[in-house]
Amino acid sequence: MGYLRATLRATDRIVGRWLLVCSGMVAGAVILGGVTRLTESGLSMVDWHLVKEMKPPTTENEWEEEFKKYQQFPEFKILNHDMTLTEFKFIWYMEYSHRMWGRAVGLAYILPAIYFWRKGWLNRSMKGGVLFLCSFVCFQGLLGWYMVKSGLEEKADSYDIPRVSQYRLAAHLGSALVLYCASLWSGMSLLLPHHKLPETHQVLKLRRFARGTAGLVFFTALSGAFVAGLDAGLVYNSFPKMGNHWIPEDLLTFSPVLKNVFENPTTVQFDHRLLGISSVVAITVMYLFSRKIALPRRTKKALKYLLAVAYLQVTLGISTLLLYVPTPLAATHQSGSLALLSMALWLMHEIRRLPK
Repeated sequence: MGYLRATLRATDRIVGRWLLVCSGMVAGAVILGGVTRLTESGLSMVDWHLVKEMKPPTTENEWEEEFKKYQQFPEFKILNHDMTLTEFKFIWYMEYSHRMWGRAVGLAYILPAIYFWRKGWLNRSMKGGVLFLCSFVCFQGLLGWYMVKSGLEEKADSYDIPRVSQYRLAAHLGSALVLYCASLWSGMSLLLPHHKLPETHQVLKLRRFARGTAGLVFFTALSGAFVAGLDAGLVYNSFPKMGNHWIPEDLLTFSPVLKNVFENPTTVQFDHRLLGISSVVAITVMYLFSRKIALPRRTKKALKYLLAVAYLQVTLGISTLLLYVPTPLAATHQSGSLALLSMALWLMHEIRRLPK
């Protein structure tokens, strides 16, 4: 019986590490996708084939054919009509890297899942979770192509810069964040020992505070998709004011009013600022409140890391804005949102209620 329990613990550790690796690969896909967006490379591959497109062009004729296909679409006609083949190769390889990484993520989920399932290493609840993760990673790939298609369509207002729909971009990022969070949480649940915290009023309040803060961090990261989709980081490059005003005059110029939240670059940037500052304030207040509670050492460490990453992230965000969104700094800021979300999840996991 003791041998069986030891074996189960060993297999749980293996599955837990696999899930953490998968979450890391999803994080890599999110970061690479952000760089692809920042370098305006996402619309360079105009076809989607699961297997056929895995082989890149190798000859000059093949590259010319690929370039000709790109030239038929709005981004080339309106924005990149003077692009050279060499320049096209750069943006093509950026998008190609993102798509191939996405396929690698899919394989990293599906192939080990089949192996673990057949070996009997997954209990009933774990099987349900693994099925969800594997299905969701496939859905994420399809959603990515659905997003790209929106940037390849001819628009009535053809004078505008071709870009993917910010709604589809947010959906694509949001689903990636859900996949990341689910994988990270599942991995931690198998690897980190449970804390037996007393169910005091203060602990219950801290638990609610941690959940609310994690939700705020998630929605702040998601709002970044609307900032990226509308290039809203380029409209007001000053802080703390937006231009000469605390509340810009063009905040609610669209009609109906709700449209501003998702389509007005000024409002989108304003909301992202507000969410970011609110996240830092909430984390700071939660940290100060937690100092009154006797918590395990690992939980205190999670709180300190969350606070440190929050202030680093807001510093990166302000610097990105003031320096007019340089690609390396903007990519680091996008990566920071994942780091902050990870710390928030870690804290939630540390103080979660134990199963009965």
